[in-house]
Amino acid sequence: MDLPVGISTLQHTDRWIGIPLCAILTFFRKIFEATGPPGPRRVQRVLFIKFAEQGSTVLAYPAIRRATAMVGRENVYFVVFEDNRFILDVMEIIPEQNVITISTKSPYTLAIGAFRAVLRARKIDIDAVIDMEFLTRFSAMLTFLTGAKSRVGFHTFFGDGPYRGDLMTHRLLYNPHLHTSQMFEAMVEALTRDPAMLPTFDFKPPATQPFAKFNPAPGEAAEVDALLRRENPAVGSAPLILLNPNASDLLPLRRWPPMRYVELSRRLLERYPDLFIAFTGAPAEATANNRLAAEVSSNRVISLAGKTTLRQVLVLYTRSQILVTNDSGPAHFASMTPI
Repeated sequence: MDLPVGISTLQHTDRWIGIPLCAILTFFRKIFEATGPPGPRRVQRVLFIKFAEQGSTVLAYPAIRRATAMVGRENVYFVVFEDNRFILDVMEIIPEQNVITISTKSPYTLAIGAFRAVLRARKIDIDAVIDMEFLTRFSAMLTFLTGAKSRVGFHTFFGDGPYRGDLMTHRLLYNPHLHTSQMFEAMVEALTRDPAMLPTFDFKPPATQPFAKFNPAPGEAAEVDALLRRENPAVGSAPLILLNPNASDLLPLRRWPPMRYVELSRRLLERYPDLFIAFTGAPAEATANNRLAAEVSSNRVISLAGKTTLRQVLVLYTRSQILVTNDSGPAHFASMTPI
């Protein structure tokens, strides 16, 4: 995720402005929000909130499918940062017009986008919101402001996480023993339970979960093959391994030392004489990736950073044998392909 506003700016704003605003909204909730009737609440329209990390959105696929089974595909909505909308459109799981985007071009557009998202949610008459953000206060506030009668989200019961106020009707504990996709599905399942019984309820994760499959459009494979030949005419139909050296700025500790990729490339090329290696990455990573590709010193290395669209990257995965990445985003995208 490459946000013009800047990740550090968003994090500091979420902390220093989010904490007092969550406290104020919690105060108003305690005074003005009536306690609902006991038992599960009727749900007709569901809104998911997941601003960033497109890879996590891939993991939300089973949860979104569960919601569509509950209320119908046309009654499921999603709020996401504008730059992260792409993967929702690729998954083709809800109507395109049901995706509500928030621009992050500036703090002003971010605030206006959030305000418009709240107005649209109220106009649609959303009655259930699922906040899939683990830590942010911004999503908790937006969830509350939609006016939905049922609001599912993670809550800090014992001071073991960031303060997000008390804005959810269905408060859940994050369970580190469940896979993220299972945790997301549990959030949808919580809508079928009495809020008074939460966070404990009898949810048993399914043994298997369906995940989205990417289907290239006619001609897209040929387009990517042409791109590869343009960058290196010798590639032909040779086996291809993709290396993605960068990790999201959200957690720099996930990065593997860059020179390890150079060493890995040299070993692979030496062992497999027919193999080609391509370095992938976003435009902002192009300079660093080009430097690593040049460091390998081989005519069987292709540098693709900044030269492909996200959709072309997915098509590239269908053409390749292996992906090596220390960022979970590309790995989650790749799970939609045969790689």
